[in-house]
Amino acid sequence: MSETVGDYLVRRLREWGVRQVFAYPGDGINGIVAAFGRADNEPRFVQARHEEMAAFQAVGYAKFSGQVGVCLATSGPGAIHLLNGLYDAKLDHVPVVAIVGQTDRSAMGGSYQQEVDLQTLFKDVASEYLVEVNVPEQLPNALDRAIRAAEASRAPTALIIPGDLQEEEHTPPRHEFKQVPSSPPSHVRSAVTAPEGEVAAAAEVLNAGERVAILVGQGARNAAAEVREVAELTGAGVAKALLGKDVLPDDLPYVTGAIGLLGTRPSYEMMRDCDTLLIVGSNFPYSQFLPKYGQARGVQIDIDGRFIGMRYPTEVNLVGDAATTLRALVPLLRRRGDSGWRETIERNVADWWTTVERQAEVPAKPVNPMRVVSELSRRLPDNAIVTADSGSAANWYARNLRIRGDVRGSLSGTLATMGPGVPYAIGAKFAHPERPVVALVGDGAMQMNGLAELITIARYRHLWSDQRCVVCVFHNNDLNQVTWELRAMGGAPKFEESQTLPDVDYAAFARSLGLTAITVDDPEDLGAAWDRALSAATPAVLDVHCDPEVPPIPPHATAEQVRSVTEAVLKGDPEAFRMIAQGLRTKAQEFFPGQRS
Repeated sequence: MSETVGDYLVRRLREWGVRQVFAYPGDGINGIVAAFGRADNEPRFVQARHEEMAAFQAVGYAKFSGQVGVCLATSGPGAIHLLNGLYDAKLDHVPVVAIVGQTDRSAMGGSYQQEVDLQTLFKDVASEYLVEVNVPEQLPNALDRAIRAAEASRAPTALIIPGDLQEEEHTPPRHEFKQVPSSPPSHVRSAVTAPEGEVAAAAEVLNAGERVAILVGQGARNAAAEVREVAELTGAGVAKALLGKDVLPDDLPYVTGAIGLLGTRPSYEMMRDCDTLLIVGSNFPYSQFLPKYGQARGVQIDIDGRFIGMRYPTEVNLVGDAATTLRALVPLLRRRGDSGWRETIERNVADWWTTVERQAEVPAKPVNPMRVVSELSRRLPDNAIVTADSGSAANWYARNLRIRGDVRGSLSGTLATMGPGVPYAIGAKFAHPERPVVALVGDGAMQMNGLAELITIARYRHLWSDQRCVVCVFHNNDLNQVTWELRAMGGAPKFEESQTLPDVDYAAFARSLGLTAITVDDPEDLGAAWDRALSAATPAVLDVHCDPEVPPIPPHATAEQVRSVTEAVLKGDPEAFRMIAQGLRTKAQEFFPGQRS
């Protein structure tokens, strides 16, 4: 039997080292699905419950493996469903290749069933590379370029293949005019270093500073050792953008933790008081949390010149790989003798972690969500991977989770979409089946799509050598982050028709799938529950009944935010009294430690 276009596609993916494709079937990709069958399911066709989840799984896989994630969907509605996950990849700079079907070429332009203008649909999200393949000879170069472009630009790309073409005989490009060949699969990794003169200028700025602050993002992940060396030489503290939370462990005394609305007080104070700022591999967008303009001299290092010098008026901008550029910078730095700035940072960090632990111990009704993550931090395996969903779960992940060892973590950073927590965890398990994975997910996200993806976990868990995949649900029957945003930003009371969720027994659903199921409604049971979940022989769901009135108060709450919450109370918030009491008890731990009643 001759090789079809679908057969060639599957074979070429295998040659690229693709081990699984996150997908959902449909007749627009029947030719490709059949090819998976003829190839004995190599690479593996991982069936998600929804195309959006397939895209999120590909994003999670790419984030935690460092390799291109691949997702596959049918024409029309299937392709449309991929968009949210692909935008997540685009905004977080993650390499993902989307392969989508299209109506047969003979029907194009005829308003045929499920015919959608896919090139128009994908031209923004896959702006780095998007092509429709219309003849077999076009496919090798198109597929290879989609993968190479995704890797090189750290962005999603897309390949559109009409249904009838998938079943045609594959014929390679010929050595003649208007035929485009392709070279064998090869992964190219560049290590660009900024010019020597610019590196020297950056060293001059850093050497002149007396109070140096460093901000790292996910682009510094391959440069952790170099960041530590620069911090030691300059006496700097290191704050972390949310996507860079796992760049450095939180047991380093000068690591101030997250920055921004979900950030820590030490990060806020360091940025407020520094006179020099070094940004490494971060495109952190909230400039109000950086030093005031004119307060600090700035240096930025980023691999992509398109995203440099656009968040803070940096004096020196170094376009290059973080690790190689920092290695060139280190010999030019003078070791700082005065340790007063560093001592202040370390004292603030120690005090902050004490405050966080005390806040987690504040009584709640029934469980304080901060305590959920604090108890996890004490037990988190050093090689664990942690995913978090958007919503209030992201607050507790950002502030309360203490990274140590080789722990990895991520969430939807820039798009901040709901729903990726569980599919990210699935992608992480396919990237590292030997590592434990924990997903921190709100009940809103679980009802949106997390429950369905528990089915995917149950289906594929036998492939994972380490069965630990724990989905922790913050069960408070409230779309909590939006509720607090209504209060703090709009001065509006909670609108229960919009914000209150139906009550669901998440543990019971997990139990019906053969997963370990644990329900917690007493804070004293949390530690043992985590111990059981992290030692279970199957993936587990930890259904924790949390108090929705524990406020995600930033340590640098503005007067405007306080005024807005007060207005919400005066307008008749349904939980006004308890909200105020819980907020006061929590905030008191920053200023009056131990005030819990």
